Amino acid sequence: MEIKNKKAFFDYEILEKFEAGIVLKGPEVKSIRQGSASLKDSFGKIEKGEVYLYFYIAPYPSSFEKIDPMRKKKLLLHKNQILKLSKKVEEKGLTIVPLSLYFNKKGIAKVEIALVKGKKLYDKRMALKKKEVERDIGRQLKSNFTNKS
Repeated sequence: MEIKNKKAFFDYEILEKFEAGIVLKGPEVKSIRQGSASLKDSFGKIEKGEVYLYFYIAPYPSSFEKIDPMRKKKLLLHKNQILKLSKKVEEKGLTIVPLSLYFNKKGIAKVEIALVKGKKLYDKRMALKKKEVERDIGRQLKSNFTNKS
């Protein structure tokens, strides 16, 4: 089960990607396996030399342990990656945003985060126009191919 943040690709220009482990509690892991998490309005922060991610994980229904769904989750990164992220966030005013949340082959929860720069409104319009043109071209090619057969 992979949970993606589709809005991040539309709202931000992705500059650099990182893969990180994530510290979760048992019921949170079960909720993510069910697909009950959302990366929609999520973001990352660097606090005291650690990287934390803020995103929503729905409470697991049959759990005795009550966990705040919006609590900050610690990311597991190498020290040099944390330094690189903190330097770029402070220097250039970039943001840390999660792109996807998934389990690797060993069953360990991983999150793909990215250093991003916000897109301007005209950039978003250009992206929509480009997508629309590509869709029209695809339709034309498909109709031409089906007419010849």
